[in-house]
Amino acid sequence: MTTPAQADIGVIGGSGFYSFLDDVTEVPVTTPYGEPSDALFVGELAGRRVAFLPRHGRDHTLHPHRINYRANLWALRAAGVRQVLGPCAVGGLQEKYGPGTLVVPDQLVDRTRSRAQTYFDGEERADGQRPNVVHVTFADPYCETGREAALSAARGREWEPVDGGTMVVVEGPRFSTRAESLWHAAQGWAVVGMTGHPEAVLARELGLCYSSLALVTDLDAGAETGEGVSHAEVLEVFRENLGRLRTVLFDAVAALPGTRSCGCADSLAGFDPGIALP
Repeated sequence: MTTPAQADIGVIGGSGFYSFLDDVTEVPVTTPYGEPSDALFVGELAGRRVAFLPRHGRDHTLHPHRINYRANLWALRAAGVRQVLGPCAVGGLQEKYGPGTLVVPDQLVDRTRSRAQTYFDGEERADGQRPNVVHVTFADPYCETGREAALSAARGREWEPVDGGTMVVVEGPRFSTRAESLWHAAQGWAVVGMTGHPEAVLARELGLCYSSLALVTDLDAGAETGEGVSHAEVLEVFRENLGRLRTVLFDAVAALPGTRSCGCADSLAGFDPGIALP
């Protein structure tokens, strides 16, 4: 595969997170799992080398269920990335989590159906390598060090975040029915999105730290009266909050430690993955 420029930290998000940085290098990448969503955009931020990857492509043409998540995370690791921040837009499932709320979740529920969500599927790759059976621990899906960096960054910008909560990830691209939304809310879950899985578990399988910053853009269909959420509404609220989300994200990058002391790096300890990791 192509060997991209080296970076310390990966950010999976939209073009608004990298387009204004100086000296950004666009690095095309290929992987054993096909093409990632886009090239990596590598630049320097707060003294750290950061690789930005547009999750939906630079022109936002990839639907959530069509994103090549395996290629995306593999490409970042191949670039030298070991810590990943994944900002995303979500719907609030509780009235107290209205538009403009920033949630740093600590739990995840998977309600997707068709996505490749493991590197250890037992299928031989085009390069002849076949992964072994591996079952990674995923009780706590997010890196606690990354979560603390995100929480601290938000508070430092006087944007009090929600510390913890469950993100439920649905297949998309449609929004939830009112009945589905009411069911999600009844479980006590905090937010609903379409892209937070399988990013988190694939990062864990590669020994990467992964943390999510979830911006609430709407109250989900069953959590409000009226006609329910629209795509235009989501985009408008996201645009309104992009500036401060970007600032918090960049502060979180600066706050991430240079040396990892969490357990994320040891996710494959005791396993022979059967495939060579980049």
